[in-house]
Amino acid sequence: MKAGDLPMLSPPLPWVKLYHGGLVLCNVKLVRSSDVYKQQENRIKDLPAGQINPVLDSLNSLASCAWKINKPILDIAIGMFNDKGNSKLEIPPPQSELPIPSRTKRSPDMTQQERSAHFHEQSNIARLRAENWSLRSFELYRLSVANKYRDEIIWFPHNIDFRGRTYPISPYLNHLGSDISRGMLMFAKGRPLGPDGLDWLKIHLVNLIGLRKRSSNAERLKFAETLIEEIQDSADYPMTGKLWWQDREEPWQVLACCMEITKAIRSPDHTKFISHFPVHQDGSCNGLQHYAALGRDSIGAKSVNLCSYPVPQDVYSEVVDLVEKLRHDDAEKGNKIAKMLEGKVIRKVTSLLVVVKI
Repeated sequence: MKAGDLPMLSPPLPWVKLYHGGLVLCNVKLVRSSDVYKQQENRIKDLPAGQINPVLDSLNSLASCAWKINKPILDIAIGMFNDKGNSKLEIPPPQSELPIPSRTKRSPDMTQQERSAHFHEQSNIARLRAENWSLRSFELYRLSVANKYRDEIIWFPHNIDFRGRTYPISPYLNHLGSDISRGMLMFAKGRPLGPDGLDWLKIHLVNLIGLRKRSSNAERLKFAETLIEEIQDSADYPMTGKLWWQDREEPWQVLACCMEITKAIRSPDHTKFISHFPVHQDGSCNGLQHYAALGRDSIGAKSVNLCSYPVPQDVYSEVVDLVEKLRHDDAEKGNKIAKMLEGKVIRKVTSLLVVVKI
């Protein structure tokens, strides 16, 4: 593992030019691109003095944020990794839990169909084991890095890709990674929740659950109040209780949020409770937001929350409604594929397709 693959124990070097910034011991480029593509790099070099400074300032601001490891989440993840894993929770099982390819060779007495079925079965097992080995090795790296820095304050230097999107340089553990990566990280510097902080934590929990996408914040808060028993059970007995958190859309972040809410509720004064919990926020399909703005599309703007509206809009759910209506009409006409897809046209599927299409 290279030094550039790890978080830093000191604030990153500020970016001041194309090849100077971020890591202390390694050279890293401002823009992630292959050496084959020189055009963009040359254009950046030819920019007038100071024109790129706002970009550098943004990267330096992001990199200046200090983080720490959420130890309870890390310990649960390590325990699960050392046991039998849990693919649903991004913890790949050990190879011993997977089927083993059969040593039985294809017999000359087998029919062509039997030989073909035997070949495909063994190929699928071999592919499954190879994929699992890769995923488990990556997870081992991630948990090892987190465990190494469990008592440290860490920083993540950033750079940008060819589109101008910012990313942490550390690939295995960072705050923009998968659900488990985000669940294992907290701000090093905490702040008091204040009078509204606990309510916002509850609203964030509902967002992480993946429900009430079109509900107002007041409705989401009311729904969160009905989940207090599940929240506290998840926080107190994450592996022996009802396991409610494990079936959510973002389970590790849900568990971390449950623990934070529970600690705040049980504190003497939740308004003075010092919280280190990060609340991630994202735009409503940024690509469609740009298209709606450029095209002055009022209908599209409403769907991606560029216009004021009493409740949040969710374009992915609107796509689900449209596709489901077409599927239902086709099913009524006897279309077999449409009937097979009943219950499978869900938001998680359409969101990926919409993003890729854009």
